[in-house]
Amino acid sequence: MEPESSDDDDTAPQARDRAIRSTAALDGDGSCIAEARQLAANFLTRARAEFGLPVSARAMDLTQLVVSELVTNARKYAPGPVLMELRIVDNLVEVQVWDSDPRLPVAQGADAQRVGQHGLEIVRAVAHGFEVRRESVGKRITARIPLTDVPAEIVVDKSPVTPPG
Repeated sequence: MEPESSDDDDTAPQARDRAIRSTAALDGDGSCIAEARQLAANFLTRARAEFGLPVSARAMDLTQLVVSELVTNARKYAPGPVLMELRIVDNLVEVQVWDSDPRLPVAQGADAQRVGQHGLEIVRAVAHGFEVRRESVGKRITARIPLTDVPAEIVVDKSPVTPPG
């Protein structure tokens, strides 16, 4: 996992301007789901250790779950390889999965009696952001998961409270 920078000048980029990412081509066979989960765990472990990023246990678990569901769907519905990219963007881990099938997935309505086919529902429920985009070949699904348990938008006021009167 190497940091990549989009800066065009000759100055050394600051760490906050770097994109931390990892890309993998998965064969699409049965072992690629476990491989993808392990790649995600390794990516977040390295992001924490090498870049000092706060990665909660919840973020680790949810990222592996999302990776598992998206790669499973790609393997199930699209022939050929699956590409997975993991990136740290601000305070989120972004999971992108590409497959060769141009058909966009559609989440089915909630049905407790249905066995299976809940993957997209699960991903949409746990992700901070979700999008599907048709590509020139196939499609790309992106899910974003907060790295910490407390969203960045929530600011906790730790100033002392002065009692009235």
